[in-house]
Amino acid sequence: MNKCAAFLRRTISTEFHNSPFQWRFYCSPPSVSSPASSNKLFVGGLSWSVDEKSLKEAFSSFGDVTEVRIVYDKDSGRSRGFGFVIFSNEDNAKSAKDAMDGKALLGRPLRINFALEKARGGPVVVPRISNIGEFNRHKT
Repeated sequence: MNKCAAFLRRTISTEFHNSPFQWRFYCSPPSVSSPASSNKLFVGGLSWSVDEKSLKEAFSSFGDVTEVRIVYDKDSGRSRGFGFVIFSNEDNAKSAKDAMDGKALLGRPLRINFALEKARGGPVVVPRISNIGEFNRHKT
């Protein structure tokens, strides 16, 4: 049983058994990669003039760069000032992080960290009131 299922079973049986709410539970799958062992770097502090080609050139000296992605604003089309550099292996990514963090690229210092997977958090409990009148009766 995963952590989410265990939490739900414990929560339903102990806390919410006689509640006037209808409870909905949402669980996200656990992250499969840890930030300490990643070949994907988050690169912040990018100048608006940096493009994928110049970012790849800046990091290629540390090893095989398999992908470079800069995040752009969907309305203006301008860079949001950060992106991702993915290496073929973890050692190259670590070397690039250690060497490039704080270094200037096109006049701006870079902030580099290992990229984290999108975290949706643990289980989220959302109460839904089944009957407003019944809820107010219980409240008094």
